[in-house]
Amino acid sequence: MEENPSLILASASPRRAQILRDAGIAFEIVAPRVEEIVLTGEPAEAMVLRLAETKARAAAASLPSTKTRVFILAADTTVVAGADGAMILGKPTSPEDAARMLRLLSGRTHRVLTGIAAIRLPDGEFRSALEATLVTFAEIGEDEIARAIESGEPFDKAGAYAIQGRAGRFVERVDGCYFNVVGLPLHRACVLLGELGWPAYSAPLP
Repeated sequence: MEENPSLILASASPRRAQILRDAGIAFEIVAPRVEEIVLTGEPAEAMVLRLAETKARAAAASLPSTKTRVFILAADTTVVAGADGAMILGKPTSPEDAARMLRLLSGRTHRVLTGIAAIRLPDGEFRSALEATLVTFAEIGEDEIARAIESGEPFDKAGAYAIQGRAGRFVERVDGCYFNVVGLPLHRACVLLGELGWPAYSAPLP
């Protein structure tokens, strides 16, 4: 086994990249273009796992063939809300859409789901996992929603908020992995890579 096999993050998300950097993990970015759509009748859990795998495989396909060991990590995150817990909130498409999402989350508990996928090259061995976190919001006033939208923060975030940003002031409680809400459940990602032989981390799932 090589001493320093390469790790590739298959994501253009600056938040996912920052989580890895803050953890002292060296990596390169290969961000494939993947259309993030919900298939008819597809549950949120299946959607994030499918999209994470699609991103990982697209990144792998874009790389030149190699005999050197390379690990690819991809993720997809969504917010699930609504009385039945089945309303998928992706990235808002307009200020009105962002306001709608924030009103749905106001004063309620929602789920944040992240699908993680990892591939080891050159043999193509694959692993995936799902992480879920519950987040409870305080009531958000209309003036606060307006200020959030004016800041521009909601527009590239699932559920129209960033827990590490302005929306952090609304969060009353987090049950589960905080990093999952940011976009990459770090421990679970490291475990997944460790199962594939990534030497920087190897531990059994809890």
